[in-house]
Amino acid sequence: MSIQELNAAFIEKYGTSGLEEKVFYAPGRVNLIGEHLDYNGGYVLPAALEFGTTLIVRPRADSKVTFASTNFPYELSIDYTEIGKEKTGEWVDYPIGVMVELKKKGHPVSQGYDLLFHGDIPNGAGLSSSASIEVVTAFAFLTLEGGDTDTVEIALLSQRAENQYVGVNSGIMDQFAVANGREDHAILLMCDTLEYDLVPFITGSYKLVIGNTNKRRGLVDSKYNERRQQCDEALAALREEIPSLGFLAQLKPDEFEQHAGKIADETVRRRASHVVEENQRVLDSVQVLKNNDLKQFGQLMNDSHVSLRDLYEVSCTELDVMVEEAQRIPGTLGSRMTGAGFGGCTVSLVHEDDIERFIAEVGKAYKDRTGLTGEFYVCGIGNGVRELEGVK
Repeated sequence: MSIQELNAAFIEKYGTSGLEEKVFYAPGRVNLIGEHLDYNGGYVLPAALEFGTTLIVRPRADSKVTFASTNFPYELSIDYTEIGKEKTGEWVDYPIGVMVELKKKGHPVSQGYDLLFHGDIPNGAGLSSSASIEVVTAFAFLTLEGGDTDTVEIALLSQRAENQYVGVNSGIMDQFAVANGREDHAILLMCDTLEYDLVPFITGSYKLVIGNTNKRRGLVDSKYNERRQQCDEALAALREEIPSLGFLAQLKPDEFEQHAGKIADETVRRRASHVVEENQRVLDSVQVLKNNDLKQFGQLMNDSHVSLRDLYEVSCTELDVMVEEAQRIPGTLGSRMTGAGFGGCTVSLVHEDDIERFIAEVGKAYKDRTGLTGEFYVCGIGNGVRELEGVK
């Protein structure tokens, strides 16, 4: 939907008032490589996508704040003094949570507003539609109310909204990538310290293809907690020989091999091995991307999937099938699961001349082998949150 079309929908819903509409945008994100490292002291390599959430906002003459979306039927109109007093269990809890956090930081909403959100991020695909809503809301209200639009602080505030108000224990990666993305760059991020670097990701004639398995991710929470516990167990065992070790990902692969025997349980040892090797893959990825070596980056993506499948065991049949079929296409440099696992999405780097074949053949083989219909989204790397030029 273009800005003109969205503005027409806004006017149809709210009418004209003589006050100016403002337009804001925040992207979705994909993690290119570096899975299950955020809680192990490692690096992740996410990137902002070219699709995301657009928000049109206009001040009102009264004290009402009205929320509507082109994606969901639920709407809410509430006095701005009542914001955050009751959760709804609906999508509006994400922007409301942000407004609650803004108030805590000394930036309360001071008047009424009409808001219309439009997202072209596929819901439930693991591409951070919730973080996109949070970040665009925070940026919009800080801009409208004269606050500081520091994007690192916006990411932290948005994460707190999701953790504390919505009640979802997400890490910082999603909000950080959405707020700080840059076109043709990935973000090398240390989640604990928020130390980050922009890494050139010039794909040329190659495109990212996100593959949604449409597999319900029912095991994520329980297995996520189990993996964290196993990593803690591995860390405790290694600290008997390396007392100063703060996180598993601080070890280089050769150091880990030297001390891996301290981890008695073979399964726990495999979990730790993934963490150490995956962190090294992220660092290697940065180097090959700086050298514009997309072929080697694709191989690192493939290696990441094998590790997540065999060592960390967070893949599933559907993800494995989609990756296998993607890797059969001649123009695919690399393919891997992305996200927490047990369903969700794959990410593949595919030559633009082979994308049509990729979608047709991978889609058919995936349905034949799993009985599920996959969805595919072709996208490039875009910029983070920003204000757009509105309709004049």
